Amino acid sequence: MSAEILGKVSAVRRYLPIPFYSNKVAAGFPSPAQDYVERTLDLNELCIKHPAATFFVKVSGDSIQDAGIYDSDILVVDRALEAKHGDIVVAALSNEFTVKELCLTPTIRLIPHNPKYQAIDITSENELEIFGVVTNVVRKIRRP
Repeated sequence: MSAEILGKVSAVRRYLPIPFYSNKVAAGFPSPAQDYVERTLDLNELCIKHPAATFFVKVSGDSIQDAGIYDSDILVVDRALEAKHGDIVVAALSNEFTVKELCLTPTIRLIPHNPKYQAIDITSENELEIFGVVTNVVRKIRRP
């Protein structure tokens, strides 16, 4: 699975206030709606903690779909975070990009989240470089 780098986030932030309704929206039974905006929310503030170390990639493929990451999703990836066991990471394996779950115990492996794919054991024969930790997913849900 390859990843297309869309671009680094600029270190200069432009604040774009979007109305934020703090009342939760029921995903089950409807609840009464409130008609007021409590505050505004900037997506940069919500999704990006380290602007100089953050980039976006576009997913190609289905090996991580059972983790809720689908073909053509855009991932927000933070290079400033240290990758830990269980993180979804963007990695280069023998110079090919992939997005997988990082498993550190009992051995280092990259785990797909689709039963069609096998886990990748990291050995001395394949080079692994972690490019960053996936922190958010941007997905368009309305079809044109």
